[in-house]
Amino acid sequence: MNFQLSLSLQQAVEQLAQGRVTAEQLTAEVLANITASGGEGQLAFTQIYAQWAGEQAVASSQRWAAGQPLSAIDGIPVSVKDLFDVAGQVTTGGSRVLADSPAAAAHAEVVSRLLQAGAVIVGKTNMTEFAYSGLGINPHYGTPANPWDRQTRRIPGGSSSGAAVAIADAMCLGAVGSDTGGSVRIPAAFCGLTGFKPTARRMPMAGVLPLSASLDSVGTIAGDVASCVALDAAIADMPLTLTAKNLAEAHFAIPQTLVLNGLDHQVAEAFASAIERLTQAGARISTLPCDEFAELAEINANGGFTALESWAWHQSLIAERANEYDPRVVSRIRRGEPLGEDDRQQLLQLRADWQRRVSASIAPFDALLMPTVPIIAPSIAELEASDETYFRINGAVLRNPSVINFLDGCAVSLPCQAEGHAPVGLMVAALPMQDAELMSWALQIERCLQSSVANPA
Repeated sequence: MNFQLSLSLQQAVEQLAQGRVTAEQLTAEVLANITASGGEGQLAFTQIYAQWAGEQAVASSQRWAAGQPLSAIDGIPVSVKDLFDVAGQVTTGGSRVLADSPAAAAHAEVVSRLLQAGAVIVGKTNMTEFAYSGLGINPHYGTPANPWDRQTRRIPGGSSSGAAVAIADAMCLGAVGSDTGGSVRIPAAFCGLTGFKPTARRMPMAGVLPLSASLDSVGTIAGDVASCVALDAAIADMPLTLTAKNLAEAHFAIPQTLVLNGLDHQVAEAFASAIERLTQAGARISTLPCDEFAELAEINANGGFTALESWAWHQSLIAERANEYDPRVVSRIRRGEPLGEDDRQQLLQLRADWQRRVSASIAPFDALLMPTVPIIAPSIAELEASDETYFRINGAVLRNPSVINFLDGCAVSLPCQAEGHAPVGLMVAALPMQDAELMSWALQIERCLQSSVANPA
C-alpha cells in the first residue's frame, strides 16, 4: 500500500505540464490505494469509478501528448462528495433512504466543470447522512478512520468525511465537498489537511443535494493552499487571482468571544504556537471582542436555517421512511417541523443585522484567526456509544466554523500542529467575496508555519 502519495495536487499539476508523470500513472496509483486490502477505501467511498476513471485518464494522456490539455488540472484524480449528481448514478447523500431513487439525469454543474477541465473523477466519497453533522459518523456505509492514530480509529470529521480520508490516504489528489457549518474545514482540521470554504455565491449549486440553501457552500480539500486554489479555479464562477503578500504588513485579529472557549491542551498549544510564529514573522495580531458571536446561540435556538430548510426538503421522505434515517440525523431535521415562513423572515432579519455589525467590526483587519475546532479527534467508538457525547462533541466542532457560514464569509483551515502531534487546524477567515485576499494571506501563513516546523527554534 502506498498511503503517502509523493505529490500534492499542485505538484502533480506541475509534473504533468513537464511530462514527468502521466494521468494514467496518477490514476492507477490512487485506484490501487482505494482498493488496497486493509485500507479505508471501502469506507471512504460510496461509489468507485475505476473503469470510467481509467478511460478519463487515457483521454487526458492523449491530450497532453498532443499539447492540448483542457486546463492545468487535466489528468488530476479527484473525488466528489456523495451529494453531487453524476449522470446515470443515484445520488444518495450518504443515506439508504435515497438508494432506490432514480439515477441523476445530468451531472451537477460542479461535476461538469471538473470534467470540462479534464479532471479524472475516481469516485464519490462517504459523508455524514445528508451532511447533518460535523463528526463524519455514518451508520449506513460505515465511518472511515482518521489517518492519524489508526489504531484508536478516531473520527475523520464531517460531514465531508470520506473526502478528507481519501486525500490523506492518497486515494485522490483533490476532493470537492460541501460546507454548511464547517463540513470541509472540520475534516481538514482533524486529518491534517487544508480545507477551503469559499464565499457561497462563487460556486454553482445546481445538482447538489441541499442541506440548508441559506448556508450551503461548495468547498475543496487538498494537501495545501495552492492545491485548493487550483481545484477551486476549475469549478468556481469567479476564479481567484492571488497577489503577493508580506506578513510584516498583515494585521490579523483573534476573536475573544466564543471561539477560544474550551480548547483542549493540544489545540491551545498548537494555536498559541502558530500565533507566536506569525508574530515573529512580523504580522500584527490584535484581539477583537466580537461580542456578536455570543448572540448566535439565541438566534439559532430553534434550529435556525438548517433545521427549517432541511425539514422542508425531507418532510415527505420522513413521513414515509423515518425509520431508515440515522436517528441522530432525523432528530435534528425534525427540529424544523414547527418552523414556518414567519420564522424564516425573522431569521433573515436577525442575520442581516448581525452580519452588518460583525462586518463593521472586522473590516479593518486582513483576516480573523481562530482554532478551526477546539478539540483533537475523539474515537469513533465513544461517539457511537453515547448520544449525549455525540451531540455535545458535534456542537463543539461545529461552533467555530459555523460562525463564518452565518456571516456568509470565506475561510480556510490550515494544519498548524507540531510534527508528530495530533492534527490541529488554524482557521483563517474573511468577509464575503474576499476570497482572493484570504487565500493570498493563507499562502503566506502556510509558508510561515511550514518553515517553522521544518526549522524549529
